[in-house]
Amino acid sequence: MSIEFLSELEQLLNERKSTLPEGSYTSTMFQKGLDSILQKVVEEAGEVVIAAKNTDEHEFKGEAADLLFHFLLMLVKKGVPLSDVIAVLEERHR
Repeated sequence: MSIEFLSELEQLLNERKSTLPEGSYTSTMFQKGLDSILQKVVEEAGEVVIAAKNTDEHEFKGEAADLLFHFLLMLVKKGVPLSDVIAVLEERHR
């Protein structure tokens, strides 16, 4: 388990965006468009907040994973590499 998995997931999402394999949740989301992906990001963010306040750690982690997945899906849809977002964080840290 490592942070490098996010890069692997990003690559997979980019592949799914290009090929749109039938039966894939990711393909469905890409086909629905940016507005549907953005709606999911907002929905998942709300679920993370609720889970942080009201549930156990396991459920909170699951909701956080859902948010991170949909956030990455949004970045891929927009054509923004995760490394660009990380670069912004690194610059702010300096």
